[in-house]
Amino acid sequence: MRPAPAVPARNTKTAVAVSADPVLQPGPIPGVPGVRLAGVRAGIRYPDRLDLVAVELAAGSETCAVFTQNAFCAAPVEIARRHLGAASPRYLLINAGNANAGTGGAGREAALACCRALARQRGVSPEQVLPFSTGVIGEALPVDSIGKALPQLLSRLDAEAWPDAARGILTTDTEAKSAWAELDVNGNSVRIAGFAKGAGMIHPDMATMLAFVFTDAKLSRGQVDALLREQVEHSFNRITVDGDTSTNDACVFCATGAGPTPVESDSVNWNRLREALGQVFRHLAQAIIRDAEGAGKFITVRVSEGGSSRECLQVAYAVAESPLVKTACFASDPNWGRILAAVGRAGVENLDPGGLRILLGSVPVVAHGELHENYSEEAGLAAMAGTDIEIEIRLGRGDCEETVWTSDLSHEYVRINADYRT
Repeated sequence: MRPAPAVPARNTKTAVAVSADPVLQPGPIPGVPGVRLAGVRAGIRYPDRLDLVAVELAAGSETCAVFTQNAFCAAPVEIARRHLGAASPRYLLINAGNANAGTGGAGREAALACCRALARQRGVSPEQVLPFSTGVIGEALPVDSIGKALPQLLSRLDAEAWPDAARGILTTDTEAKSAWAELDVNGNSVRIAGFAKGAGMIHPDMATMLAFVFTDAKLSRGQVDALLREQVEHSFNRITVDGDTSTNDACVFCATGAGPTPVESDSVNWNRLREALGQVFRHLAQAIIRDAEGAGKFITVRVSEGGSSRECLQVAYAVAESPLVKTACFASDPNWGRILAAVGRAGVENLDPGGLRILLGSVPVVAHGELHENYSEEAGLAAMAGTDIEIEIRLGRGDCEETVWTSDLSHEYVRINADYRT
């Protein structure tokens, strides 16, 4: 996803424990001071399923967001953008099962009606409520069902309800996706926590994904915006499942300021905060790929020795989005010719095949544009056999490097998307 113009703004509980040397670790998500959450069953599309989530933000929180660049953006995207420019958000309202996209003026009014209903019950302005939706496109949002569920939803707001919030935004996902971090800043704890959804229609600009990340750090609006854009570019903008960009995508980052310590830009603590935040964003992005529709493989495509970041990404996406490469990965088939062909059609100007090298994991496959003299099919098969596959492409043109994460393409992906509306 490209960031929108600046606006003010499988079941897992995965944790990130961050100190001077951040390391991802399993564990439950603790609360983030200044954030309360809740999830309920509103019957939006399926019975007996969490599908409506609210997040309450402390007064004075700084919130920024980026949204899909799809020209047919959904009604909640339009309203959320407008509200971010008008007021400081106090509530996020997220529904699953219905995208409220392709619904025209009626869809915009439906999103606004939900914001007004929540605002009346909490004594805030409608502009302080940001709506988000995910699900089937082209169907009317069931405003009455959401309105009836709001009293129960708001009564359940709790600092520890992260599991319900993470599950309540899912569609074709098979597992909740969450992460958290904690670091020491001048003797005080700073927490970061977030959750996301996404499994298909995943591609930068953005993807069929929603992501919400929160910290209690004291940050200015400009700091929040800068951190969000930096982290999105190297996480959610580096994943693809099928090359399709959705109508509803959003990524929100909020700093409640409820912690005791301001974090100054360009300080050691600022860099540590960036690293911790980066781990949370990358974990959430990679969790989307690991839960991709029908996926059995997590594929890392690393392109190095490029003349520019742009050409590295051209090559990485040509390979990552190739149906032939993805089906070969599904079959654990080291069909290196498909990778070579994808690199060749990526559109890199004056690409010299003689300088090209390809590796599958640590196995050299192609050197100087042809099969490596020491390559064996047995070694190639071994490199493709695991759940995680790494494809490394060295262009021999410079010092730039980029990484993209993708999934394989399976029979199950076709079944899920063929049956999605039934």
